[in-house]
Amino acid sequence: MLRRARLLAVLGFLIAGGIGIISSTQTWITVQRADTEQPLLVAGADALALLAPLSLAVLALGAAMSIAGRLLRYVFAVLGGAGAIVLILGTLPILSGAPLAAVAPALTEATGLSGDKALGSIVTALEPTAWVTAALVAWIVLLLASVFVLGTAHRWKSGGRRYEQPGAAHHEHTGPLDPIDSWDELSHGTDPTGPSR
Repeated sequence: MLRRARLLAVLGFLIAGGIGIISSTQTWITVQRADTEQPLLVAGADALALLAPLSLAVLALGAAMSIAGRLLRYVFAVLGGAGAIVLILGTLPILSGAPLAAVAPALTEATGLSGDKALGSIVTALEPTAWVTAALVAWIVLLLASVFVLGTAHRWKSGGRRYEQPGAAHHEHTGPLDPIDSWDELSHGTDPTGPSR
């Protein structure tokens, strides 16, 4: 399983970030209003302001983790875990009973009213949708993936030759070079067609 540890961790981050981005454009809360039979649909990004930016950050962390060295793996895991906790704490109140504050900006834009008393007088029900549950599951996956990275990152294989620092593992070739080795030599500032060949 450790051979696939990096893949599992990266997938955890990417899936969580992807669900977060998708859900930010979907309806999170349906607002039933006393002044009209037409409900107001509040998107995830409106209900939870940090949803889209943190989801994008999680996607970036997942992509970067696929090539990160050992120290950065731990940094990314801590950042991912912190983001997961923030998102869980932001999502739980909406799932357990959407607060008026989560829909206030959208409701003010739709009605022109502001203030808890005025808005509360026209709201008859706040109903969270399945996207809130999906997002919460995604944040739990992200938290588990972050813990998994912290527990296993020291045993992951390195990123491979193409991601190493120039010169860190560079050595002179003594045999014939294939096209990829020739490009690597050029990247290190060595002419593969020079007289030493």
